Amino acid sequence: MSAPSSARVGHIHLRVSDLDRAIAFYSDILGFRLTQRYGKGAAFLAAGDYHHHIGLNTWDSLGATPPPAGHTGLYHSAFLYPDKLALAQVVKRVVDAGITLDGAADHGVSEAVYLRDPDQNGVELYWDKPVDMWPRDANGGLAMVNDRLDLQGLIALAS
Repeated sequence: MSAPSSARVGHIHLRVSDLDRAIAFYSDILGFRLTQRYGKGAAFLAAGDYHHHIGLNTWDSLGATPPPAGHTGLYHSAFLYPDKLALAQVVKRVVDAGITLDGAADHGVSEAVYLRDPDQNGVELYWDKPVDMWPRDANGGLAMVNDRLDLQGLIALAS
């Protein structure tokens, strides 16, 4: 049995230590719209008119610290932007906000920038290249890479 090709990851739901701080990051920096606050301990954000792509809550984590390194858990959530310009614009907002980047890479199939949210959850911001540009091996399989991304050139595109 396999998942149908139309299956998608619908949303992420994160435990955070400070709800307002997390809302500010995902809304003001990444550009997701607050769709609902659920009492004092949770909020939902989305792109477009969807009900939510991101859930945030403090139900078991109010004032908590991030999990220690070397433990299992979420490596990162990845947010797909529609094109390179949209990625450039969000990365510029991240940099202008003084948020440290963990890295940036050209994966052949996509270009990605990595950072951490205020609760130290890993975040990937990326755009997918057109399928006809994806690198392939001799058998036609994907041949993804981890090459250097011209970060300054990307940010300049946003200006």
